[in-house]
Amino acid sequence: MLNFTIGPVSMDPEIEMIGSREPPYFRGNEFSKIVIETEILVKGILNATDGSRALFLTGSGTLAMEASVTNLFSKKDKLLVVNGGTFGARLCEIAMCHNIPFDELELVDWEPLTQDHLEPFKHTSYTGVLINHHETSTGVLYNLELIEGFCRLNESLLVIDAISSFISDEIDMCALKADALIVSSHKALALSPGLSIVALSPRAIKKAQAQPSVTYYGDFKTALENGLRGQTPFTPAVNIILQLHARLKKITSVGLLSERSMIIEVASDFRERIKNFDFDIGSTSLSNTLTPIKPASVSAYSLYETLLSNYDILVCPSGGSRKHTLLRVGHIGMLTIADNDKLFFALSDLKNKGSL
Repeated sequence: MLNFTIGPVSMDPEIEMIGSREPPYFRGNEFSKIVIETEILVKGILNATDGSRALFLTGSGTLAMEASVTNLFSKKDKLLVVNGGTFGARLCEIAMCHNIPFDELELVDWEPLTQDHLEPFKHTSYTGVLINHHETSTGVLYNLELIEGFCRLNESLLVIDAISSFISDEIDMCALKADALIVSSHKALALSPGLSIVALSPRAIKKAQAQPSVTYYGDFKTALENGLRGQTPFTPAVNIILQLHARLKKITSVGLLSERSMIIEVASDFRERIKNFDFDIGSTSLSNTLTPIKPASVSAYSLYETLLSNYDILVCPSGGSRKHTLLRVGHIGMLTIADNDKLFFALSDLKNKGSL
């Protein structure tokens, strides 16, 4: 099957093989050295500031989102949450679940973030701002420089969900003065699902250490303490950490820009060729991770089913109100231009048959 989803994605065979091995004992010095080196590699790719830390959490990206909110904020705080889709809504739901006051900056589907959107909120004292760098449900990439400027003026902590933009899109933790940046293993990292990462600035570390613990499994204080010796408080996703270590070493060896350029090449090729079909690309502010497409003449979900059943090609369907209007075509994982050829052969075949 040809996989154009946005996670889990096709994996480098060498990295995939690591996941199939019997997990080693993880409380010894050998594994601790790997964890410490992996943290250094993560911070290097993110250009994290001196004194920053990266924590490894065994769980999906939502665990890291919730842990970031509960470890950095409380009922005494007030947050601004950017909500332009499913995952922005999830940040709102997390804040609501933990009774943390927040205002919602709501964007309609496929709408880019502008300074005008921030104007109504600029005179409010926010202790934190939460944003998805890339709203995966719609394919919109948000302007983090705008948010950085807003946070700087308000002295707000900046928490960025970079789950589907890490590697694919430029993100510089130091330049953005980001305080928490969230990553997950099964997007552009192209690893097995089940591991999330939270990179923390010195300011965020200080805030987390001063906060009363309200969670046990996702407590940053114990994670920070254990991380100093290359360990996690509880049993980690051992093989995924080994995969991550190997994957980051490969990325570092070829260079992050080289890794990203391969994704950009596949994305650019797709976007140029899709112009020959009756599709609307949903946004003008796109991540390299995926292209959101809206078929004009057929149900998006029916097209997803047809590609899967008739051509063995898997693209990303949408749910809820977008089920029949939006498909998302991923450009991450081990995809190539030759894989795009196969997808466009299928689309051309459907077009020639009058089914598209």
